Amino acid sequence: MTADGKGLVGHAGAVLLRKLADRVGLTDALAGVLPSGTTSSWRDRATALVGLVIAIALGATNLLEAEQLQLHHGPLFGPAVSDSTLHRLLSTTDETRRAQIAKVRQRVRRHGWTLLHLRPGGFPYLTVAGRHLKGWLVLDMDATVITAASRKQGAAGTFKGTFGFHPLAAWLANTDECLAMELREGNAGANTVADHLRVLDAALAQIPRSAQAKILVRVDGAGATHGLLKRLQALNTTRRTVRYTVGWTITPEDERAIARLPEAAWETSLRQDSEVQEGYFVAELTGLNTREGWPKDMRLIVRRVKPSRRHLGKLTAFEQKTGWRYSITATNIRHMGHIAGTHQVQFLDVLHRDHAEVEDRVRTNKAMGLANLPSKSWETNASWMLTANLAADLDAWLRLLTLHDQADLADAEPDTMRFRLYHLPARLAHHARRRHLRIERTWPWAQTFTTSWKRINNLTAAT
Repeated sequence: MTADGKGLVGHAGAVLLRKLADRVGLTDALAGVLPSGTTSSWRDRATALVGLVIAIALGATNLLEAEQLQLHHGPLFGPAVSDSTLHRLLSTTDETRRAQIAKVRQRVRRHGWTLLHLRPGGFPYLTVAGRHLKGWLVLDMDATVITAASRKQGAAGTFKGTFGFHPLAAWLANTDECLAMELREGNAGANTVADHLRVLDAALAQIPRSAQAKILVRVDGAGATHGLLKRLQALNTTRRTVRYTVGWTITPEDERAIARLPEAAWETSLRQDSEVQEGYFVAELTGLNTREGWPKDMRLIVRRVKPSRRHLGKLTAFEQKTGWRYSITATNIRHMGHIAGTHQVQFLDVLHRDHAEVEDRVRTNKAMGLANLPSKSWETNASWMLTANLAADLDAWLRLLTLHDQADLADAEPDTMRFRLYHLPARLAHHARRRHLRIERTWPWAQTFTTSWKRINNLTAAT
């Protein structure tokens, strides 16, 4: 065995991500907001940031790994950017510049969504319990914990008993894009209204105005606050309909209202495929609960299920007496346009339970550079988080725009994309002043790789 090969490229899937970044206009748009220089030693900051985005998509977890990954791509993209240059780039990207980059994301996203509408099948709208929610954008908000193994600025004890950070984010369920994410200290509250409002506003700013006609916002129990629900109600206009489903913390007054429900009021719950879910029941609680101060058109949907062994120690006295475990969802949905059955309690229950898929988005984002924040500096970590969000965007757009008809890759997670496409080795050959990237023809996803490349080149370039 010898280490003297020539023209070999590791992680050849980087060409797909880089070509897509250029095609949707991300590279050029970043050049308009990042610093520029005129000296011969200056490294273009937009190209450097896109290179870091690609490195994170390939699996880099810190700046040194990003530099090492780029060493593979010298013949393709030019010399690697050093980890010290990347560190300076992130550390000097303050809140103002991150806001500028957020506007860049919005412009690029608008073009990307235009391309999604033009693809076969069109824009990906959700189907829940057999009902196709055409025209509806579904925004899921949730907080997570990122642990820290050392003292870092802002790291603190979390509600889970760990040490680290407690960011809050909003994902679009239609495309799996993370529209907004706010880095927060580890001891930040789960239901802090101001944080929810900032993230909500940042997420809505990412949605092109032409797509804001129908928006559904789903939040877990942390969202049941007067301030958030008041803001969601105020977002409704003659041109925009905003609906919500949020978890609800059950109080003794709620339990008394549940006790007044007749047994005939309980209906069997549904699964996501619209089949009956035996042993689970839902009912309308609206009107039986008279607590004041909440929106007048708010509905309460209660769900009951026989408690599992792990829940036995957490039951209230009322639940121990009845033998059921209860949960409540608050919503302002009376109907969703002209979609039949969206007013029914069974549909509203399954619609909110579909919010649980946000846990998959949290997990995949952590696999895309957010499992650990790499710096002691708050500013650097906040910039790294934004860069990781860009990497998740690029990965989502690649799947949605070029792999939408590939059943095993259309919804693939980062590790699958890396194994099948991103980490594929190749040989770079030169002929007639052109470069040819040759991948192994026997690789099971070789045809998928070349198909993705052709489709990227056929995309309408951003202007």
